[in-house]
Amino acid sequence: MSEPKTVTAFYEQDHDRLDELFKTFQQLKRSDFPKAKEAFTAFKLGLQRHIVWEEDLLFPLWEKETGITEGGATSVMRAEHRQIEQQLESIHQKVEEQNPESDQEEQALLDLLGSHNMKEERVLYPGIDRVTSQTERDTVFQHMKNISLPSPHSVG
Repeated sequence: MSEPKTVTAFYEQDHDRLDELFKTFQQLKRSDFPKAKEAFTAFKLGLQRHIVWEEDLLFPLWEKETGITEGGATSVMRAEHRQIEQQLESIHQKVEEQNPESDQEEQALLDLLGSHNMKEERVLYPGIDRVTSQTERDTVFQHMKNISLPSPHSVG
């Protein structure tokens, strides 16, 4: 499969990949906890990397191209990232305790991600694609490859 040429296509694919990992965790957490934990760890690391990609590469590019910084879309996205990270950490704590009773925290995370991802996919990503050249997007994709996942051991 060739790499997507737009920010929208790439990041939507990553959202879908992360969604599948989280669904696997939810489906297995009461029947096969080791596999569920593995899926959650991959989800958590992937989501953390996704947020770093956005905050370190995409958002600064958007801000540079549009001149919109404080109070703009990226300010809202960064604030939502902090909320997402808090919910992610609360689920992570339960996973570490091998406690499958995380339905409430999962729903809170899914509610946040649903709204957040929709704004990114309908507004921010297409906006970035509109204000950037293919060369700029290719540079972003290249820089993304240099941002590695933290090791699972540093996650807990």
